[in-house]
Amino acid sequence: MALKIGDYKTEVHNDWCPGCGDFGIVNSIQMALAEMEIPRHQTVIFSGIGCSGKTSHFINVFGVHTLHGRVLTFAQGAKISNPNLKIIAVGGDGDGLGIGAGHFVAAGRRNVDMTYIIFDNAVYGLTKGQASPTLRLGEKTKSLPTPNTNYNVNPIGLAIVSGFTFAARGYSYDVRQLKDLIIAAVNHKGLAFVDVLQPCPTYNDINTKDWFSGVDRIDETTKKTMPRIYKLEDTDYDPVVHYSDETELNQKKTQAMIKSLEWDTKIPTGIFYKNELITPYTIRLTDKIPNYIENPSALQNISKNNVPITKINQILDSYKV
Repeated sequence: MALKIGDYKTEVHNDWCPGCGDFGIVNSIQMALAEMEIPRHQTVIFSGIGCSGKTSHFINVFGVHTLHGRVLTFAQGAKISNPNLKIIAVGGDGDGLGIGAGHFVAAGRRNVDMTYIIFDNAVYGLTKGQASPTLRLGEKTKSLPTPNTNYNVNPIGLAIVSGFTFAARGYSYDVRQLKDLIIAAVNHKGLAFVDVLQPCPTYNDINTKDWFSGVDRIDETTKKTMPRIYKLEDTDYDPVVHYSDETELNQKKTQAMIKSLEWDTKIPTGIFYKNELITPYTIRLTDKIPNYIENPSALQNISKNNVPITKINQILDSYKV
């Protein structure tokens, strides 16, 4: 029987604020899983702390609600233990780019075959609207007593320079494009990152739904609004690294970095960078453990009739000094 979007919904009450972009992101994840028809028992959602942390409660697959800033460590551990699983990690911009920034960079070096989605609203919503790492210098949301004194992180740029092999940006109110981006990220062979811009209707009164829609920008000729969001797929932009060539690799990274800096009047969404020529970490492990993919640690028997069958003497001996 074909899986439907309803199969990926739970009955857990959702108490996010009305108008929050989190709803669109969760709907997009559910739509993506249904379209791919990934069996629920082969999918795990890991979430961090913050408003987005409840995501693992709302999607009807295996879910793990982890620690603040540590979602990537849990998610990578699960994928390495059982490479047959589809792993999606989610978290807020504060969770992933503040306290979790070190893990974000370290994850890029490994290129574990999984997906990481950041819910990016530029504020710490759960703790009453403090400036997050993505709020721009000098901006003052209604919850801040003075303008933000810190320069912002560029999530797409940080992902690319850290080693992520797929970097995309979506918008929470465009669930169809976001669904397609999530499918592309999950199908990518390597570490995929999706930064999702979203309004926080409670605390961020700058980057609102109307702001993204360009309500404050009127074309004098047509008298129509000029949306800030535009799609890279509607242009001649090519994010894919086609050859193992240093010149092309640098060119693709550079164009993605430049494009990711567009803001205010024109904000691109879509895939910025995609490179499947770099071997995923789980495949690299087969150089050391030839039968790793067929017999990963999560699938090995460690006891029989409640009696341990593993022998760790060799491991313990290796630690002797």
